[in-house]
Amino acid sequence: MTRDASIPDTNRRTPPVRPNWTRLAAPVRFYPLAGKLAPWFFALAAIWLAVGLWLGFVVAPTDAQQGEVYRIIFIHVPAAWMSMFIYLVMAIYCALALVLRTRLSAMMASALAPTGAMFTFLALWTGALWGKPTWGTWWVWDARLTSELILLFLYLGFIAMESAIDEPRRAERACAVLALVGVVNLPVIYFSVQWWNTLHQGASVSLTAAPTMATTMLAGMLAMTLACWTYTIAVTLVRVRCILRERGEVRVAGP
Repeated sequence: MTRDASIPDTNRRTPPVRPNWTRLAAPVRFYPLAGKLAPWFFALAAIWLAVGLWLGFVVAPTDAQQGEVYRIIFIHVPAAWMSMFIYLVMAIYCALALVLRTRLSAMMASALAPTGAMFTFLALWTGALWGKPTWGTWWVWDARLTSELILLFLYLGFIAMESAIDEPRRAERACAVLALVGVVNLPVIYFSVQWWNTLHQGASVSLTAAPTMATTMLAGMLAMTLACWTYTIAVTLVRVRCILRERGEVRVAGP
């Protein structure tokens, strides 16, 4: 007895539908998604910024040694963390662009560079403001300060090289090589206070040891870091959308 083809086979198992995340790499799919996500990340950044400023400048106690001037760490430390983290993410996108030849990866790296440069400059500037009352000088050629300054030059060099080369694909390859070479500077920044005798203090927050600061101080610093992180995501999504339009990867209906 043969089964009628018109009757569905209820014993046959349908394979589970698995999301294909690689399809989001297509500009036509990523563009509208970025437009939807960006406002939410801007809102999260505003919320975390308000929480971080309240904890850092209102709730956190006065430091016993440095007094009120220590509160600059709630801006300086998150900015310094983000300056290194953004460069690492940028280098990963550059590696993906070189190996997999994904255009969106190169555009993400390009979109991250200005924000990374901003946070690096902010870390250096707030560090100088902090160094004057604590060290008695605005700047010293300290190992960490010098390597952080080199990081700023790497960001600016990436941006300048991209602008100097007219052909986008050549610019992407050249900038990717520069970004990957510059990764060697990141461990120098992080371990400089351990490798050399520097004026810069050691890390107050470590993954391998308990924090050496009050709980409210740590909470304020982490809230400010989340504000910087969500802001970076939001502004990068907006910038990538602009790059996609400039390079003609997507078509936007005009008036």
